Amino acid sequence: MAGGAQDDRSVAERVFAIADAFERGDELTLSEIARRARLPVSTTHRLLAEWVSWGGLVRGDDGRYRVGIKLWRLGVRQPTARRLRDAAMPYLQDLLEATGEHVHLAVRDGLGAVYLERLSGPGAVRVISDVGSRLPLHATGVGLVLLAYAPDGTLTDLLAERPRKFQPNTLTREKELRARLASIRATGVSQSVEELTQGAFSVAAPVRDATGDVVAAVSIIAHADRAAEPQFAFGVRMAARGISAALGSDFE
Repeated sequence: MAGGAQDDRSVAERVFAIADAFERGDELTLSEIARRARLPVSTTHRLLAEWVSWGGLVRGDDGRYRVGIKLWRLGVRQPTARRLRDAAMPYLQDLLEATGEHVHLAVRDGLGAVYLERLSGPGAVRVISDVGSRLPLHATGVGLVLLAYAPDGTLTDLLAERPRKFQPNTLTREKELRARLASIRATGVSQSVEELTQGAFSVAAPVRDATGDVVAAVSIIAHADRAAEPQFAFGVRMAARGISAALGSDFE
């Protein structure tokens, strides 16, 4: 450990410390993981190799690590995630049939939006999201909705990570992000054009549970030239309301 201090943690605790390092960030370097896990770089590198070999983490071409599909699949097997997907599926299928575009269901994981489901029509616009994808909150429709209703301090943590500007329309500054989040809370819907993917338009709405907390977001991603069509916002609102009701919510 840094400073030569003795680390009395068990091997299992050190392995779990690697997993805990990803709580606030979606892609981390070796040194960032070592610092968050409070482990020597050499130990971190060895444990990361085991995580990658198992499939719990993935190492990108740039050397950064992110959560792998195997670890994500373990999470979605939990009853809460299963119940959410089961409750949402009829409404997601209705949206797909009505629009022929991409339909998403996502939940917040730290500073990322994890996609639990994606349904797509044959002519849908090309996107990078897929089931198990973890994309940044500030650059996605579902992510902005989840960020708007996230606990105090989440936006501060996101800004501290220096959010990436993927497209000219991506919001990265505190003032513009706060204004967008306030608008989402006021209207109950997020609409964005070409903020993550060129040529794509997104509209998203929050899903609430029986306590009224926002636990997920549902969205449609369509071709940008369809952004003015009113049925998208209406459809996603109705789907979010239906999923929320299926979860026991009576909040508007």
